[in-house]
Amino acid sequence: MPTLTTNKKAFHDYHILEKYEAGIVLTGPEVKSTKKGQINLKGSYVMTKGNEICLINCHISPYRMANLKNYKPTRDRKLLLNKKEISSLIGKLQSKGLTVLPLSVYTKGSLVKVEVGVAKGKKEYDKREIIKKRESNRAIQRALRGKIP
Repeated sequence: MPTLTTNKKAFHDYHILEKYEAGIVLTGPEVKSTKKGQINLKGSYVMTKGNEICLINCHISPYRMANLKNYKPTRDRKLLLNKKEISSLIGKLQSKGLTVLPLSVYTKGSLVKVEVGVAKGKKEYDKREIIKKRESNRAIQRALRGKIP
């Protein structure tokens, strides 16, 4: 399962509560461009349109070898989930304080998959606390590395 891209900002700004694996509806040139890693999840999010779940504002660069006219790189793309997962996500999107974000894009066999997460926003002090813990762990590792021959 080679990961093509991850949404690092999502892990920094949100607590991830649940994760789902979803397929994504892409055109042929979009698949080739995605597999080359020309996809950006920064600023993208998941919304409902009727009874469908869509990935909004995900940027996929145009594939060079394709003859594309009027190509829109940030068009809305439908996510493929089963009915139970869709109804669960719709319920969570309607509840206050929760959002659904794309976490990563990867290949599974010849298919392109999106990992979608239900998330709750972090407060500023939570982010600072995590940074302090990370820094202290790095200092401990440096100290241990220096003592062990």
